[in-house]
Amino acid sequence: MERQRVSMWINPHELYFLRMQRAKEKMERTDMEDNNQGQRKLRVCVATCNRADYSKLAPIMSGIKKQAEEFELEVVVLGSHLIDDYGNTFRMIEQDDFDIGSKLHTIVRGEDEAAMVESVGLALVKLPDVLQRLRPDILIVHGDRFDALALATAAALMNIRILHLEGGEVSGTIDDSIRHSITKLAHYHACCTRRAEQHLIAMCEDHSRILLAGCPSYDKLLSTNHRDDHMDIIKSWLGDKVQDRDYIVALQHPVTTDIQHSIKIYGLMLDALLSFNKKTLILFPNIDAGSKEMVRVMRKKGIEQHPNFRAVKHIPFEQFIQLVCHAGCMIGNSSCGVREAGAFGTPVINLGTRQTGRETGENVLHVRDADTQNKVYHALELQFGKRYPCSKIYGDGNAVPRILKFLRTIDLDEPLQKTFCFPIVKDSISQDIDHILETQSALAVDLGGTNLRVAIVSMRGKIVKKYTQPNPKKYEDRMQLILKMCIDATRDAVCLNCRILGVGVSTGGRVNPQEGVVVHSTKLIQEWSSVDLRTPIADVLQLPVWVDNDGNCAALAERKFGHGKGVEDFVTVITGTGIGGGIIHQNELIYGSTFCAAELGHIMVSLEGPECSCGGRGCIEAYASGMALQKEAKRLHDGDMLNVDGMDMKLTEPITAAHLINAARLGNCKADAVLNKASVALGVGIVNMLHIVNPSLVILSGILASYYQAPVQHIISERVLDSAKNIKVVTSELEEPALLGAASMVLDYATRRTY
Repeated sequence: MERQRVSMWINPHELYFLRMQRAKEKMERTDMEDNNQGQRKLRVCVATCNRADYSKLAPIMSGIKKQAEEFELEVVVLGSHLIDDYGNTFRMIEQDDFDIGSKLHTIVRGEDEAAMVESVGLALVKLPDVLQRLRPDILIVHGDRFDALALATAAALMNIRILHLEGGEVSGTIDDSIRHSITKLAHYHACCTRRAEQHLIAMCEDHSRILLAGCPSYDKLLSTNHRDDHMDIIKSWLGDKVQDRDYIVALQHPVTTDIQHSIKIYGLMLDALLSFNKKTLILFPNIDAGSKEMVRVMRKKGIEQHPNFRAVKHIPFEQFIQLVCHAGCMIGNSSCGVREAGAFGTPVINLGTRQTGRETGENVLHVRDADTQNKVYHALELQFGKRYPCSKIYGDGNAVPRILKFLRTIDLDEPLQKTFCFPIVKDSISQDIDHILETQSALAVDLGGTNLRVAIVSMRGKIVKKYTQPNPKKYEDRMQLILKMCIDATRDAVCLNCRILGVGVSTGGRVNPQEGVVVHSTKLIQEWSSVDLRTPIADVLQLPVWVDNDGNCAALAERKFGHGKGVEDFVTVITGTGIGGGIIHQNELIYGSTFCAAELGHIMVSLEGPECSCGGRGCIEAYASGMALQKEAKRLHDGDMLNVDGMDMKLTEPITAAHLINAARLGNCKADAVLNKASVALGVGIVNMLHIVNPSLVILSGILASYYQAPVQHIISERVLDSAKNIKVVTSELEEPALLGAASMVLDYATRRTY
């Protein structure tokens, strides 16, 4: 029942959540297969404008074509694909065995700013007829080119759903404005990096319509980057004498917001390459404004006739991959340098500002202010021939399967109108019927040594209703009572307009949260070891169930609702009947290899201390827990050393830790000595924690927290290393940390949408 080892960096609640998702997906696939015969195919139109976007779109097109029973592929070709000066690259699409449904000549020649605007206008004139004829269910658009903006504009105005690839990225030029404009027009997004995903969310895009897929070109390049015939490919482009990693690939495009400066940088790059005297494969720039002037500079310097250079308009992507992979260096400002080249560890020199906003690996050397030939030459000396660790920032080779799966989930019956997830500025006066009728909530269960408690907890941490019963001693009675209380709570939730998303259980003892099993119980809860809590509750309520121990739940409660909100590293210490807690490191709980981490009460602070409930000696719990203080209070009371003037003690009243604290406050030196020793033991234990995990905050929770806060802070200031002296100790302000922590497990996972 117990799974003994779990990877330290994987949250077991996350593993349970993912397992639920896989089961759900399997069920959905089965339903899809059962209904597939009655469903029509999804008509997907892929529009490609140039050689660069085709390298990203081709793997998706292949995937769609292979799934012919589910998808119908239409291909539209426009832009520089159809221009002879740029290689007539539509032919490679035909060579890849794709049927081109429409070819649109949309480029107005001139290669200046006005020509770009006119090209967008011409595309907008021609696209409506094509889209009306094809009537696609969804149009796939890539990137940040002006042609793509025309495509997205036409499709949006014609009520065609748009899937935008590689949105959310930042490059640092006019491309950003175009890319973000397409994002706002698109209905769905497949992005490449976690940062791009966060940018899309920050741009108010619906998280449920964002897929973190990775770059589709990585699917091909990661599987073909070590071909046996790579030297044949290199020699076919650069001659028989060229050696592996002894040549340069150069690709520089104009920056349309500063054309003259980009032309100057291009000339300096060519001068530096001429001086560097290495074989160089140089590709013509793209069709943006300024490209004609750049080609003029290249021809003026005689690059096309120079024996060290091979100038080409186009290279098939599979061959281009091999050339970049085995190059001694890549130079220019192409996105390939900061994206694909990183997967091979190829050294890259990025000139100017065109790509400076993108995420890069350590293989990229930026020369933002490339104002002299010497500076570019020096960069070549630094980078040429090096090898860097391979980087997979932009993908892991599985983008296409993710995108196809994402396409299958698109519901053509849902409203076409986009909605934006704007941050809340202030509460709206108006109301929505769904908010009136229903509040998303969690069912929280807390199993303590004395009581069993169940609560309905809202998304904001409000306890809507709470139920309390004595905790039965027998396993069967306890499970029966848990199920009865949960059923009663779910029934009441309907009347309270609360929709229960799941059940979170907080219990004493050691818990395997991935399996939902209590592995070993505390002595306070009998017949509670090797108990599967998840299965019976989930079977009866038909809801997902999360389980964790009470110490971890207290930490989760602080992370979501308390002092730990927004804090990456903190420790929560429960000072109640026992001593427990949880450790949050980099926003995640630390569990350990056998779920035994954060047993804070059993940190030993003395070799010969009092006996602890765990069987050891000198644990914090044996000094500072409520049970330990109660034991000392009874000892003093039995020796008639507890009562002092001013104490109001009834003869029939049970002796507790509260009496000990009260006696110390009224001047009882023996009671004060007991509490001082307990404070020192707890303070020393927390000092040990600070030296091991180095949190930025310590949160004391439980009935004794307010008493211990000041002395523990004092002990830290005296005994901790200098670098940790400023760490604060605060008292929790949460009234029900166990219930709130149990609820937080549900609220954090059950509301998440993934693809």
